[in-house]
Amino acid sequence: MAHFMNPRNMGEIKDADGIGKVGNPACGDIMWLYIKVGRKNNKEIIKDIKFKTLGCAAAIATSSKITELAKGKTLEEAIKITRNDVADSLGGLPKIKIHCSVLAAEALNEAVYDYLKKNNLHIPEKIMDKHEKIRKELNEIEKKYKGVTDL
Repeated sequence: MAHFMNPRNMGEIKDADGIGKVGNPACGDIMWLYIKVGRKNNKEIIKDIKFKTLGCAAAIATSSKITELAKGKTLEEAIKITRNDVADSLGGLPKIKIHCSVLAAEALNEAVYDYLKKNNLHIPEKIMDKHEKIRKELNEIEKKYKGVTDL
């Protein structure tokens, strides 16, 4: 409840290096995750991260939590954050709300994908496979809820 009542890192990074946009066709939740990438010890790290979420309390809480889990991590470490990491760090989620932790992890994957693509960097197969699945789901939402995914 703390992450719903007092979300961390909420907002938008206007000059984001990567943006992840994901949604769930069943419930209509939509998340945007913005990352700013920096360098530390010759590795790319998530220097700043923010989110905007249109969804329920669990969607907002998981969006907030993923930002805390990813901030300061290398890109490689960040994409290893799983839905279970998000849910467990919140003290668990009701089974009916687990999809929110999935969305948070997917939004981070998409933001990293976007950064790599924009900078003509190698996109690992694992990130590419997730991206293709996420794009299909987002297309379903955009068809079902025309205009809702545009902020």
